[in-house]
Amino acid sequence: QVQLVESGGGLVQPGGSLRLSCAASGNIFRLNSMGWYRQAPGKKRELVAAITTGGTTNYADSVKGRFTISRDNAKNTLYLQMNSLKPEDTAVYYCARSKTPNLSYRSTDYDLWGQGTQVTVSS
Repeated sequence: QVQLVESGGGLVQPGGSLRLSCAASGNIFRLNSMGWYRQAPGKKRELVAAITTGGTTNYADSVKGRFTISRDNAKNTLYLQMNSLKPEDTAVYYCARSKTPNLSYRSTDYDLWGQGTQVTVSS
């Protein structure tokens, strides 16, 4: 069964770090760009970061300089390194596979989603 499975979420204090992972099953990873989205309570799902098959990246302004998206095609795994975390980063984080190898900015560009992992930033 084709699926994406996130891990690595949890509770962290402001200023702390977390590394999210997204494991992809099957041959669904290396030919597509990937993205990390997040959704906070009462808010719309927003794109946090995206990465192409070749490693070109794009970030939301709110996380630039703090978050780093990367991928290991050999391991079929997507990562999101999150540093200097803020309370406003609290959300459920989802990884998603794009329909194309290019940078994708709209949620409709993504056709496969993980189940999400909770990140809570609080003292």
